[in-house]
Amino acid sequence: MCSDSVHAAERVAAESAGAGEGAARGDVAIRVADVAKYYRVYATPRDRLKQFIVPRLQRLIGRPPREYGRDFHALDGISFEIARGETVGIIGRNGSGKSTLLQMICGTLAPTRGEVGTRGRVAALLELGAGFDPEFTGRENVYMNATVLGLSREEIDARFDDILAFSEIGDFIDQPVKTYSSGMYVRLAFAVIAHVDADILVIDEALAVGDAFFVQKCMRFLRDFMKRGTVLFVSHDTAAVLNLCQRAIWLDGGKVVAEGEPKDVADAYLQAFFESNQGSGSAGRASAGTRQAEPAPRERRDMRQDLINASPYRNDLEIFEFDPSASGFGKGHATIEHVELTDADGQPLSWIVGGETVTLRIRARAQSGEPLTRPIIGFYVKDRLGQTLFGDNSFLTYRDDPVGTAPGQALNAAFTFRMPILPRGDYSISTAIADGTQDEHVQHHWIHDALFFKSHSSSQSHGLVGIPMHAISLEVDSPHEVQ
Repeated sequence: MCSDSVHAAERVAAESAGAGEGAARGDVAIRVADVAKYYRVYATPRDRLKQFIVPRLQRLIGRPPREYGRDFHALDGISFEIARGETVGIIGRNGSGKSTLLQMICGTLAPTRGEVGTRGRVAALLELGAGFDPEFTGRENVYMNATVLGLSREEIDARFDDILAFSEIGDFIDQPVKTYSSGMYVRLAFAVIAHVDADILVIDEALAVGDAFFVQKCMRFLRDFMKRGTVLFVSHDTAAVLNLCQRAIWLDGGKVVAEGEPKDVADAYLQAFFESNQGSGSAGRASAGTRQAEPAPRERRDMRQDLINASPYRNDLEIFEFDPSASGFGKGHATIEHVELTDADGQPLSWIVGGETVTLRIRARAQSGEPLTRPIIGFYVKDRLGQTLFGDNSFLTYRDDPVGTAPGQALNAAFTFRMPILPRGDYSISTAIADGTQDEHVQHHWIHDALFFKSHSSSQSHGLVGIPMHAISLEVDSPHEVQ
């Protein structure tokens, strides 16, 4: 991990140090204290055999034993506490120790050092098929799995029909699970843990498998369970962690890198992910003084003076100025100089109304070094929790005719759209410039919160965003039309 990522993680950890203390003071559901897990690994099977025989012979003849293997530290000194009723997400790259940690919390793996304690019944959905015998039928696996989770035969009998209905696998319940698809595995496994009255729910990446309808059913169950139980949620999808969790823990190399508010931890993790793939750059460290001169300030027009809109349902959005020193990262061969929301004539806006057509303008400049052959400029609009509401980029529009730039040249991107109606609260726009394709690109400058805006009042009451309704009607049939 690069030094910038370490510093970012240290900052996040320092700012949120009180989170773990709060759990310690409350009713603790999960406690992990200085937990380590070491595995002995060997370069070849022959070395494993030598380790079993040769050191013993060397001790017999008085020689120091030789080691043919080495210790691999899957986890090394992990400590945290989760309070009862708290939902915590764990993020990290493959091999960071997430699944190993979950197995120890669930009791299927013993730590090499340290202690793991839980309070209450733990139900887990770990890697695909965990806890199922492939030779048994689905029915037999339900009874076996539910028994392991603490239900009696009578309790399972009483809940079996509900488990079967939740899983939606029908007659396949009496077929060996080795004949199941990956989606059917997850359906049945989730149906079991949803009906065992657990106090703690531990979920790995298993929900990444399955159709959208079942995933939505699982998410509804999860949100209901979160009102009364403790959830430990592992995912590579930082948006899911932001959406579900009250706290996040970032693991890397078997250690806790950062712990705290999901948005702060996810931002630091995202920065480290890009920098580990393409190397650190100067964009994240650039100060306001190193940027190109800002465009001359223009008078910002207040849209309230132009809109004759006395409706109580209008959604007023206050727009703040672009912050050139906002946190960012990237290779630095291009930097974002300015971001603003304007009207159709290009005039900057300080206030808009939800449902109005606006243009997001992003100005970037290629810096010294290699030219940009396929520049991509894009944005995300996020709520205060860091959940992505919508976004877009320039790649598809210019895929067949890329706009190349030479060092020092400026790029001006404009995205025109109808601003949705937003619930009351704070929002931000993240912007980025990269070079490459949609799937493979080098991130040159990503600004997490380039532009903030606030929704002061709104008619939107359900969901994350609303759409402007042209009309809403409710009519009653005439008496003669009643059947």
